Amino acid sequence: MTRLPLPDANGIYTFPTDLLAAHQNWMDSLTGAKEITTLTSPLTLSPYWIEPRHPSGRPVVVIEPHHDDFVLSASGTFLARPRPLTVVTVFTRSRSVHPSLENTYNSVETVSQLRDREAAQSLLPLRAARVGLGHKDAEKPYRAPEPAQVDRITAELTEVLDGTEEAELLAPAAVTRHPDHLAVHEAARRLGCRWFWEDAAFWPTYGLSGCDLHLFQQRAGDAFDPELEDITATVLDKVTLLHMHGSQMHPARKMYRPIRHAYTVAANLLPAPDGRPRGQFAERFYRLGGL
Repeated sequence: MTRLPLPDANGIYTFPTDLLAAHQNWMDSLTGAKEITTLTSPLTLSPYWIEPRHPSGRPVVVIEPHHDDFVLSASGTFLARPRPLTVVTVFTRSRSVHPSLENTYNSVETVSQLRDREAAQSLLPLRAARVGLGHKDAEKPYRAPEPAQVDRITAELTEVLDGTEEAELLAPAAVTRHPDHLAVHEAARRLGCRWFWEDAAFWPTYGLSGCDLHLFQQRAGDAFDPELEDITATVLDKVTLLHMHGSQMHPARKMYRPIRHAYTVAANLLPAPDGRPRGQFAERFYRLGGL
């Protein structure tokens, strides 16, 4: 399938007209694809189309704090290079929706059910297995996670990971002050995880935040080696997955922010060895030094 033109360097910083138009054109172009999966946004009930992926290679167990964190931060990489996935979501009970939706989704039960349906739709084309641990997410004012909570999460993840020794672990790098991300990061580190994604979800502008970046550097020191993954070829499919998380990406222009961040991150991509231009969009990961 030929990829359509993406928003240019000027349009990427303006109202999301360019991105949403490019995405709509992409949807229209998929009607003639040989393989197609229909996804339905649980919030709006709008249909979207995406080519299914065929995972191969070493399995990956993703440990995410909330239902949308993996999709926001790392799904472009796995759309481009699909691997067998199991996504473990730690905090599956929530009241977090956009304020304009609070009258309709006004309880932990209704919000949690909506966010679970959103996650199921967004992970469908990646053919990911899903596991939920049932914890309630933190509410403001945020405080550091309690040691007992981290111990409990670590113990539950140990049970989930039993029998998955061949899988590679992927977790949030905790480039954020959010206690849920800090707790999951620490639990993953205890379990031997050495591969982490940049937490796009909680950076205030989905870009460099001096405060958060400083905290992250203080915690990580020189131990983390950053690496970039080019997601240009799959960025419009990533927008499709973002549409599934309407309770968090509402109004629709909010989904423009993580894509704009991916455009900013891509500025550090090196040209390909054969001299081809670097990609326009990228996701950032970190590995513990020595790997």
